[in-house]
Amino acid sequence: MKGRSILEILVGAVVLIVATGFLAYAVTNTGRTTRTGGLALTARFDRIDGLAPGADVRIAGVKVGTVTGQRIDPTTFLAILSLDVDSTLRIPEDSSAEITSEGLLGGKYVAIVPGGAEKLLRSGSEITITQSSVSLEALLGRFIFSVTELSGQRPATPEGAAPAVPTARP
Repeated sequence: MKGRSILEILVGAVVLIVATGFLAYAVTNTGRTTRTGGLALTARFDRIDGLAPGADVRIAGVKVGTVTGQRIDPTTFLAILSLDVDSTLRIPEDSSAEITSEGLLGGKYVAIVPGGAEKLLRSGSEITITQSSVSLEALLGRFIFSVTELSGQRPATPEGAAPAVPTARP
């Protein structure tokens, strides 16, 4: 009985060591780094539905930074995102930022679309051209409303003509 308990303890210890190794690997290889010191940018949006700190910042689909914070402007009620972008990039001043999703059910990220200005964004700059998140629920609601409106409409009658009265058939 004593030999069995020591064996169980050793197997349990091995399982814990392997689980810790998997956890360490997952944390170091997720691509979500906590590095700072890059280009600190801000951007204001009407809506940021589903976007959280730690989300990707991408240019041409390539991850170049992360969303480091979000807050609300108490006077304009706009969402202000703080972005940490790779400092080796030379981002033109007239670049735009848009919140987009990876797919129908995918996560959201901030996409930076570079402009063509010669003047570049510096750390502490604000991206002024933004496009907010599109709410899938709102789009579906509008679509359903428009379909029900169309199906409930009757054909227009010519001016002065009496509207058609449905007749009962025997």
